Amino acid sequence: MSASHCPICYIELLVKKVTPCMDCGADDFELDHYKQHKYIEYEAYFGVRITLCDYCITDFGSINPTHLGFSEVTSIGMEDFSFVKEIQSKELVLDKYCPNCYHRLPFLNFIIKCRKENKKKVDN
Repeated sequence: MSASHCPICYIELLVKKVTPCMDCGADDFELDHYKQHKYIEYEAYFGVRITLCDYCITDFGSINPTHLGFSEVTSIGMEDFSFVKEIQSKELVLDKYCPNCYHRLPFLNFIIKCRKENKKKVDN
């Protein structure tokens, strides 16, 4: 947890208890309902491993692909991910998150990695 600012919007990151979901894990609604969710670790784009709840994985395709550095006509979604394992522990942990982007730091880093890798593909 060494970063102090969001790598996307540069707002100061906050520390709070979060669920295992790297996307919505800091959301207050998720914190109230996390025991009802399954959490799965996936290998996603460019070999990055991310943990998502059962809601976020099904909703992943609604993300604008340009947000991840893909072209606007690229179809993204859960069909692109490989199952790694189900997360058994549903304990809340402390992590940094962006109060502007509403993601945990690991998910923000995933976005940055996707953008960098997609830029490399375009530049080559």
